[in-house]
Amino acid sequence: MAIPFLVGIGAGIVSALLFAVVISGSVLALLLSYIAPLPILVAALGWNHRAGLVAVATGAASLAVIFAPMSGLAYAIGIGLPAWWLGYLTLLARPGENGPLWYPIGRVLAWAAGIAAGVTFAGAWGIGGSYADFEATMGRAIRAFLTMESAPGGQPAPSPDALGLPSGIAVDDLVDAIITAVPPLAAASFVLMLALNLWLAAKTVSISQRLPRPWPAIADTAMPRSMLPAFVVAAVLAVVGSGFIGLIAAALAGSLICAYALQGLATLHALTRGKPGRPFILGLTYAILVIFLVWILPVLALFGIIDTLMGLRARRAGIAGSPR
Repeated sequence: MAIPFLVGIGAGIVSALLFAVVISGSVLALLLSYIAPLPILVAALGWNHRAGLVAVATGAASLAVIFAPMSGLAYAIGIGLPAWWLGYLTLLARPGENGPLWYPIGRVLAWAAGIAAGVTFAGAWGIGGSYADFEATMGRAIRAFLTMESAPGGQPAPSPDALGLPSGIAVDDLVDAIITAVPPLAAASFVLMLALNLWLAAKTVSISQRLPRPWPAIADTAMPRSMLPAFVVAAVLAVVGSGFIGLIAAALAGSLICAYALQGLATLHALTRGKPGRPFILGLTYAILVIFLVWILPVLALFGIIDTLMGLRARRAGIAGSPR
């Protein structure tokens, strides 16, 4: 009992440090903050979910004491609890005839999408208690960023109306477009962060032979079919909804696009098994994904949705698809 507790404390301190370095604003700090969930997931997967929960409590308490209570709360909601919950779900199992039946990774991915939408909404609500306040605060921040970036070194920042935008594009329209795009992009990025950290944590723990479950191949990842209607509803509400309803719908649509894009990658892994050009195809796909992330995600998501509807991997394996 003492070892998981100590592991949790250490993991929480490391995670809090990774979360806190983002205040420096450097590119390296941003990259380090992206793996802030990793220590919690390692503790939860390698020493049970209680160690992960201790890590969350330690990290949140450390940030609350050193910086401010709101920093600890933001860490707990935005990093700690989501990581702990995914670690807990990953190790869920029920008895089966041939051994434990582990919680499907595709369902863990669906949870990540839902959590990402919820965290995005919580962040927006924290920025402004009403949608009007959120829009106003975001608008001021975006205008300040645009004017700062357009000013030469040492020169005063120009007014927002003097940014030299292309003809026909008003500053207000650009700001509104960015505000609209932020929730789905933030939610999609959050899903990617959680999925990457979960994969890294599982690989790290499995190397030390502490992972209780066999880790499934990437090619076997599949979202539950029930998430497809949820995606359709979210996409419709994102278009017709207003205020925070439209925002959370857009965030859910964005997070599910990322989740289905990961299923699209899994489908590509499955369909290229045994093909002589597999390393080249996968390598090229990942290279394009890194360079053109925003543009390639919808394409991969469409591939994942088609797999859900048509059972591409089941057909490739020569078996009938079954509901997931």
